Amino acid sequence: MLRFKVLASVVPVLVAAAFARGGLLSGPHPCVAIAGTSVQLASVPWQAQLHVSFTDNPAAATVWIQIADSAEAADFAVVDDVDSREAGTCESNAATRLVTISANPSTSEPVLYLSQDGPADYRIFVRSKIFTPRDAAALIVGAGGGAPPPGSRLALNLTP
Repeated sequence: MLRFKVLASVVPVLVAAAFARGGLLSGPHPCVAIAGTSVQLASVPWQAQLHVSFTDNPAAATVWIQIADSAEAADFAVVDDVDSREAGTCESNAATRLVTISANPSTSEPVLYLSQDGPADYRIFVRSKIFTPRDAAALIVGAGGGAPPPGSRLALNLTP
């Protein structure tokens, strides 16, 4: 009986420690290296420095992202159909900026709108086994610090 009590008290502590560290089976998460900075999707929301959410309502968006038809037409392209990955291109370290996709929009965090049509603050192209367009959109906004780039649709006060 004493063994069961010890086991019952130790197991929850071990599970909580594993989740605080990033999950029990924390595998690789989408990550990009831009200008010497790594931006990665966080495995758990409380680790992230930036929370982004998505909307289907263009009027509610703070950042518009167009899904481009080709890599040449995009500001940011993700193509990972190669067999090998360059070593060290996106390693997690203390300087890695973590971004998470939130289900609940916040007025203080970026709200993204994905569209096939313009105008857009960013244009992305995604052909990937790992990244979704939402992942790529969250990462590019995270790399920009959460704000649309200067000279964008929002900076010019254009409305949809």
